[in-house]
Amino acid sequence: VMPQTIEAIDHAKAANVPIIVAINKTDLPAANPERVKKELMEHGLMSEDWGGKTLMLSVSAKTGKGIDELLEMLALESDLLELKADPTAPAIGVVVEAELSKEKGVLATILVQDGTLRVGDHVIAGNQTGKIRAMINDRGQRIREALPSTPVEIMGLEALPKAGDHLRVVKDEREARQIMESKETQIQQGKMARISHITLEHLLEDVKAGKVEELKLILKSDVQGSVEALRNTLGTIKSKNVRLNIIHSGIWDVTESDALLAAASNAVIIGFHVVLPSGARDIAEREEVDIRFYEIIYEVKTAIEKAMEGLLTPEEKEVFVGLAEVRQVFKVSKIGTIAGCSVQKGKIVRNFSCRVVRDGKRIHEGKVVSLKRFKDDAREVLEGFECGIGVSNYDELVAGDRIEVFEIQKKARKLE
Repeated sequence: VMPQTIEAIDHAKAANVPIIVAINKTDLPAANPERVKKELMEHGLMSEDWGGKTLMLSVSAKTGKGIDELLEMLALESDLLELKADPTAPAIGVVVEAELSKEKGVLATILVQDGTLRVGDHVIAGNQTGKIRAMINDRGQRIREALPSTPVEIMGLEALPKAGDHLRVVKDEREARQIMESKETQIQQGKMARISHITLEHLLEDVKAGKVEELKLILKSDVQGSVEALRNTLGTIKSKNVRLNIIHSGIWDVTESDALLAAASNAVIIGFHVVLPSGARDIAEREEVDIRFYEIIYEVKTAIEKAMEGLLTPEEKEVFVGLAEVRQVFKVSKIGTIAGCSVQKGKIVRNFSCRVVRDGKRIHEGKVVSLKRFKDDAREVLEGFECGIGVSNYDELVAGDRIEVFEIQKKARKLE
């Protein structure tokens, strides 16, 4: 059972959907399905033949062993859940991925969920519109129509949609334009309200208002031992108001998948000796996911306890400002180490807080004490430009280091 399997289990549990386990590669001489079943028990999945409720099948994608049985069980599960689609209805689906091709223009992979998608249909995918000019199935063949549950690559959208955008067929181009104009108006008027996700500062208020009954946490740490220590420490916290539920834990940095899981399940992410890469940061900011970073385990426990009691100090929020990558390092007399950098994202601002990240680990925090553009002092340097950066109390910068610039915004708690 690998980390990605555990992550998939946690995602499925958070979404409250049934799980069928396919134990693959059972054609190999060393295959031991019973050992896999035993490991899965540690993550709350017990096989039906061991008295549990989870269907587990031994399969081999190479030889085809067990595949027919797996398909039968999936069909049976869909019948029990009454999952149905109407092939006569206008198609709806979801964008799996999209790319821009020099030869073919915008290409989007769509999973048709209901109805039938046809060449010539006018569609809306997220904030994009278009008319389907061609469809290609998973075997590279051009097709004229796609039934429910079919993945297809479509051509004809005017611009790139985003992965996860919903697609639907509309009557004609005029209706598509009207719908898009209506969406734009709603956005401008603020009618498309964002879901307000849980935060530690407002936990007790949400509990008293009946909005939440449990605090869902996602734990990420640099080593497995710290994850277990965090789990054990948080397990000692008792509260009459709210129960703790650790829906996922793992090692290494906070990922985009972690941010998406937190958004979908209304959870708070706790990071211990880890960093927040730009992709995950973008998702967390867009979805307003609460992410907290700590260096000492008891600080995590204290923060959770205070959140449950409504006693957290004024909210401190770290706001990303910019990211620079060190290309070359210079030693300057009377000044110290200056890093020749390329600004990868956002902007670098003099006197702002920063951290140095090397090989995915935070190794120093300080301030941008000097910032130069060519030989001149600069107040800020924007994305795409090069600059020289000096970091307070740190002369060990090397090529390849990443300098993250941020600011801390404080917001006083509101009294009800």
